[in-house]
Amino acid sequence: MVKNLWNNQEAESLTQGLDELVYRSNLIGSDRAVCNWGGGNTSMKTTEIDFRGREVEVMWVKGSGSDLATMGAKNFTGLRLEDVRPLIEKDEMPDAEMVAYLENCMLSQKHPRASIETLLHAFLPFKHVDHTHPDAIISLCCADNGQELAKEIFGDRFVWVPYIRPGFTLSKMIAEGVQNNPKAELVLMEKHGLVVWGETAKESYDRTISVINEAESFIESKQADIFGGQKFSGLTEDDRKSVLASVMPVIRGQVSQQEKSILSYDDGEHILEFVNSQDAEELSQVGAACPDHLVHTKRVPLYISWEPKVDDTEALAEKLIEGIKKYKEEYEAYFEANQSEGDKMFDPSPRVILIPGLGMVNTGKSLANSKVSGALYTRAISVMKGTTALGGFVSLNAEESFQIEYWPLELYKLSLAPAESEFSRKVAFVTGGAGGIGSETCRQYVSQGAHVVLADLNLEGAQKVAAEINEEYGEGRALAIKMDVTSEDMIVEAFAEVARTYGGIDFLVNNAGLATSSPFDETSLKEWNLNMNVLGTGYFLVSREAFKLLKKQDIGGSMVFIGSKNSVYAGKNVSAYSSVKALEAHLARTIAAEGGDFGIRVNTVLPDAVLQGSAIWGSAWREERAAAYGIEPDELENHYKKRTTLGVMIFPKDIADAVLFLSSSKSEKTTGCMITVDGGVPAAFTR
Repeated sequence: MVKNLWNNQEAESLTQGLDELVYRSNLIGSDRAVCNWGGGNTSMKTTEIDFRGREVEVMWVKGSGSDLATMGAKNFTGLRLEDVRPLIEKDEMPDAEMVAYLENCMLSQKHPRASIETLLHAFLPFKHVDHTHPDAIISLCCADNGQELAKEIFGDRFVWVPYIRPGFTLSKMIAEGVQNNPKAELVLMEKHGLVVWGETAKESYDRTISVINEAESFIESKQADIFGGQKFSGLTEDDRKSVLASVMPVIRGQVSQQEKSILSYDDGEHILEFVNSQDAEELSQVGAACPDHLVHTKRVPLYISWEPKVDDTEALAEKLIEGIKKYKEEYEAYFEANQSEGDKMFDPSPRVILIPGLGMVNTGKSLANSKVSGALYTRAISVMKGTTALGGFVSLNAEESFQIEYWPLELYKLSLAPAESEFSRKVAFVTGGAGGIGSETCRQYVSQGAHVVLADLNLEGAQKVAAEINEEYGEGRALAIKMDVTSEDMIVEAFAEVARTYGGIDFLVNNAGLATSSPFDETSLKEWNLNMNVLGTGYFLVSREAFKLLKKQDIGGSMVFIGSKNSVYAGKNVSAYSSVKALEAHLARTIAAEGGDFGIRVNTVLPDAVLQGSAIWGSAWREERAAAYGIEPDELENHYKKRTTLGVMIFPKDIADAVLFLSSSKSEKTTGCMITVDGGVPAAFTR
């Protein structure tokens, strides 16, 4: 049962008017069993003072492209009702004409574009109106006998409206239905949702909750064998994680051939109950449970018929490759059969993939977008659970679905999203992500659209940087992982976690480092091995696991090694460090030679004396290097600056800029290359 979240004390503290509407809307949106992400709309009729000082009747309604759970006053549109109400006298009104008309009714052109369901609210003669997509109500509205069952639940208190795409005609049908039934307290929209109203904000909200709970109680009384009972046994959590880490890069590669995708997964109890059931395959192919769902989930998901076995991942990978290929072909046929002139096909890849034993994998242009698809299909499962308790599940047919998916007004909503950047839909894995160069590189990647993984032995430092990035750019854009580059097991698990979190990677930045300095004859085996283990073996192990993952995805990729001026310059008192830095540069070239067949580019950046933000320069290294040059430690910055031909200091952002260049489309034909970013040290000019 959904909970009534209304708090009288909070509500009474609000300023009457738009603040009440925001409060009510946020309450409705806070429970996804009441209203889908991005779906539904709310309104309030009141009076306002216009620019001439006149009192005018105004309707505030949710603007297009916002979400009830998080929207504020700025997301509502105010319209003059005296201009809107006369439209009910018209017999018909095309969408484009209606939208253009409503733009002229707005109190301010600074307000967002009005929702397509604006007239639904305007034509109903009630002060407060709420339209939602509750699981229990959609279960009823998607049942093949839904209208008859509604009579059992609501008697003569409801108006049933057959399915029609939102717009003028639906709004007028609802208004006339309510007018013709003086006892009506709610409207049930076939395959769509619920409309209620009230004279106060609380009355409207309370009715939404009470109507939902009436339907939910009725459904619970009918619930029997859920989804036909269990067909498959689930894997253990550890086994699911292992299999998902193996197959998610395969999925990412297959769904990223036209447009790259970020993946997420859900193996919650609710999901596993469905994917492991007898009826899941058949039910999942009926169609979307609600128009608001299919915009993000497509009409149907991809269901993989697979007997869950932890030692059968290769067979599962083959089934996924075959299934995704077939899904694309079927989507292309669906598009060809229903398209109108000028329609451009979306990426035909699935947005939802159901796998017995594992759960649900979702795809999207970002992690957040991927999770929206998952959240909406979770709601679809709840709907199917309720509907199958009542009767047969029915959905929009292919033509109706296409009209929603390629509806110009839905396309307009999508156009409100920010433009994609160079690294949108891509994932960068950065070792030493908590340090000066690593953290700045991550920030630069994210600023241009990427998701980033900060792998560092200093987990606390990595988490701090990731938290700052997520605070600025949105949850999930950065992931912090504790990783020691000398531990093969930690590296393997780190890449497995990234595969489960994002589906894979596009870029590796091998940046983790340290430095020691001592005369050659005083260099101990311990010091030598320390440099070799971290900067040599560490770079090898990380690159190898990244290479495996990139090959599995089969969509190319880029590695950038952070070398050093010492990669090509025999520095004094740094035999161990210089030797292994030379090893790094040559390792990068050898990987580049093998990676070309797979579209994997490998390049190296050679910095020098990047003191800002580096833990190395806060260690004994500063004193050691100063001693090698015969100067005081506090003179080191000026010494490095003077020895460059450009007379400049090198900062983390300078290195990050080079890394991003080598990761970008601007260098897509460059591999096996070394770029110096050292201000120009003649002794280290590459040759």
